[in-house]
Amino acid sequence: MDIATFEQRFQSGLDAMNDMSLPAARRHYDALCSSFAPSRPAGMALSDVRIEDVPVRRYRPARCRPGKVLYVHGGGFSLGSLDSHQGIAEGLAQALEREVISIDYRLMPEARYACAMDDCRRVFETLAPVALVGDSAGARLILDVVANAIKVPVLGLIYPLVGVPTPSTLGPDAPLLSRDEVLAAWPLIEQDAPAGDGLYPPAECVEVLAVERDPLTIPLEHAVTAWRKGGADVGYHLAANMLHGCLHARESLPDMAEAWQRFCGALGDRLG
Repeated sequence: MDIATFEQRFQSGLDAMNDMSLPAARRHYDALCSSFAPSRPAGMALSDVRIEDVPVRRYRPARCRPGKVLYVHGGGFSLGSLDSHQGIAEGLAQALEREVISIDYRLMPEARYACAMDDCRRVFETLAPVALVGDSAGARLILDVVANAIKVPVLGLIYPLVGVPTPSTLGPDAPLLSRDEVLAAWPLIEQDAPAGDGLYPPAECVEVLAVERDPLTIPLEHAVTAWRKGGADVGYHLAANMLHGCLHARESLPDMAEAWQRFCGALGDRLG
């Protein structure tokens, strides 16, 4: 599949949600995202449980090393679920050869952003994972959850919203995620998100995966530079010509697959 085909398919799916109720839109989004997922890796075991009363899905690969990885899905803070991002969580577990726990945190507008942070924080503190990985809104949740943590593990951040987005800090518009959409999402979390410009290192060790055509990439690159100057060891991987959301179809998009492999390989090296 080429990037133009992915863009057309994904945008058509998003457009179809415009006249749906929120519950219907969420079901549609789950099906849209999962339609790009590769086949389940052989030997992958799944189980749905609750940790600190938060629903989670555990992914255990056939070859499994010690140490758990916590994964937080994206979806703009109001969409996304264990189902929409199952393919990503499975791929992460397979690549890292570790058990991955995906969090079904509460969504807005039914719950405030503080509730989503609380869900992630309780699971994080209970599990004490060796790494925290998230994409998009999930990566932002990770950054906010560890903001006041005493001990922060390795972070894996995939096209996160960093700092406070403004018209002057965001990059140019791109398909599947516009500047206006980013600016409209910020008020959803502004009241509860920890204060700060996002330029202080969130952890000692961070791996970052970005896509070239995304208004979040320029502020993310500025943050990576600041984190490195602040003493953090930060790996940065850019998927050329890719778009926000391409992670779902990573196995079908060569540039995304290559960047994903570099990201997972570097993350795995950090975990030993």
